[in-house]
Amino acid sequence: MTSDNKKVYNLKGASKYVLSFFLTILFLYIAFRNVNFYDVLNSLKNVSFFWVLIFIIIFLLSHVVRAYRWKIILKSVKPDAKFKNLFGALMVGYGMNCVIPRLGEVTRAVLIGKWEGLSKTSMFGTVILERIIDILFFGISIIITIFISTKDVYQSFPWLKLTLYISTAFLLGIIIFIIFLFKFKDKFSNIIISFISLFSSAFAQRAHYIFEMLLEGFSSLRGVTNYLYTIFLSAVIILLYALNSYIGFYTLNMQHFQNVDFGMGWVVMSISSIGVAIPTPGGTGSYHALVKETLVLLYGFGNDISSAYAILTHFISYILFIIFALIIFFVLNKKHESLIKIVKSEI
Repeated sequence: MTSDNKKVYNLKGASKYVLSFFLTILFLYIAFRNVNFYDVLNSLKNVSFFWVLIFIIIFLLSHVVRAYRWKIILKSVKPDAKFKNLFGALMVGYGMNCVIPRLGEVTRAVLIGKWEGLSKTSMFGTVILERIIDILFFGISIIITIFISTKDVYQSFPWLKLTLYISTAFLLGIIIFIIFLFKFKDKFSNIIISFISLFSSAFAQRAHYIFEMLLEGFSSLRGVTNYLYTIFLSAVIILLYALNSYIGFYTLNMQHFQNVDFGMGWVVMSISSIGVAIPTPGGTGSYHALVKETLVLLYGFGNDISSAYAILTHFISYILFIIFALIIFFVLNKKHESLIKIVKSEI
């Protein structure tokens, strides 16, 4: 890589960090601009440690199921892939996302490739496949939210309708793209790459690599049984996420303010998933803003208890990801190399 290319690469990387930092500050301001932190701290003093423990158990269970879904996706590539490696790479990836947004996906692909002796290209592809499945199911969860919510969600969140339209168009575009990619393969990808090369040869090479990843990743999921199993596990993951949001009410004894139910947890989970998709470290700021606004606008909770809920549930998840990432990486990575060094050497 030439010095000029290095400067451009470093500038792009720096711009991503600046954008992430700016978004984090912006959403934290939106989340807490009218909040009395003394009242929030008083709310946090009433934490139920029993329900926090239940929250942690369900949180870990959801990621155990996610790791098992990844094993099903990899079944045709390596049926004997060790579950501890899959779960470990997954948790390290999420831990990395808590520090540097979106680098976690690269990290988990690199680590599982290293630990299981698999092609990092095909592993990147399976991670992309998982993300597409997640987007599809989160989109479905938002649609369900509109039907089960007792309040007018669009009135409280006017931007949600546009988000749904854009998400639907995006998903349809992905589905059409995948169909063409697998039906015509090299012919389809060559046409797109040739078109891109008219504007940038470097970007065309990058596109070729992405096509290669997609083909290898998507071809790893084979067989009707595995397809059905993957769909079933994806539904279980969403239900566990919603259950965790529901349990979150009990961690702060919010059931004493008003009746709470699983449907409320589902709505909070669905809307907050949009915040997690925004490129901030571990959803910091964006998660808090959407959760707080959901609890205040849709369910009439106060600013202090709603902010406490957002802070507590995010803090537990964030800390668990960081702790598990550090422990698992140093246990499974026998050489104890630097994680950043490993990732940079592979990309």
